[in-house]
Amino acid sequence: MVGLLSSISHPAHEAMIADILPEKKRQEGFGILRVVANFSWIIGPTIGGILASINFFYLFVIDSIISCFVAVIIFRTIPETKPEPHAHDKSESFLQTVGGYRFVLRDTAFVSFIIANIIMLGVYQQMYGSLSVYLRDNHGINPQGYGFLMTTSAITVVLFQFWVSRQIKKRPAFLMMAFGTIFYMIGFFLFGIVTTFILFALNIVIITIGEMIIMPTSQALVAGFAPAEMRGRYMAIAGLSWAIPSTIGPGAAGYILDNYNPNLLWYIGGVLCAVSVLAYYALHLRLGARQEFAPAQEEAQPLAATAD
Repeated sequence: MVGLLSSISHPAHEAMIADILPEKKRQEGFGILRVVANFSWIIGPTIGGILASINFFYLFVIDSIISCFVAVIIFRTIPETKPEPHAHDKSESFLQTVGGYRFVLRDTAFVSFIIANIIMLGVYQQMYGSLSVYLRDNHGINPQGYGFLMTTSAITVVLFQFWVSRQIKKRPAFLMMAFGTIFYMIGFFLFGIVTTFILFALNIVIITIGEMIIMPTSQALVAGFAPAEMRGRYMAIAGLSWAIPSTIGPGAAGYILDNYNPNLLWYIGGVLCAVSVLAYYALHLRLGARQEFAPAQEEAQPLAATAD
């Protein structure tokens, strides 16, 4: 249930950024959002590891209390960003709203992009679930050690996300998705090979480099696919990229860990990432020339006044 419902706010979350920022600033905006979130990751996993070492129950209770507190803050203080409808626009019925999703699903290029994302994120999400079990059961790394690995990822994002966001916005977006997924392919595959804590930390850094490229690029691409009046629907379908892997991924990974060589999970992950790399490259060949996916251009600098 957590896997299914934890992404329910993502469409509204991402639509807000698309509403607030102009098209050429969205990639950096999503990057800034990730930096802010990763400040929590710097301390959160370490605190979680300490609480888990005492009693997992405390961890879940505190998580619930904080979540409710944040929900109240959001409800009371964050203004609506959805553009006001024109005076002559008619309000949609519930059935018309649901029917509007048929338009999204007929966008075959967008659906292909979402399928590639589902495959890629099915691997990426193993870092936040199956990896902790694998490291504990096969390499003796306790929850605090896993928390330190997650903190390493967060520190990497905080230090380098702004710089990465500035670099990738100047390059073809689908190629950047493929490039970032190559880092996933390498990092997750190596979990089945390396055996020391320092190399596990290096794997996390490799994966995080891919994450810094993929996450803001993916969110900006969804906004690029979506007409302004259907932005929420596109974001909702894009949310399946997270919801489907987080619903079925943990069980599938657990089945492999319990019944086969545990390293097989990471070998399969590497292969699936390679499939996504090919899919993103194919999308680049098909869509890369479209204006809405063109890299951001450098803003022209005003010419200095010259004397006659």
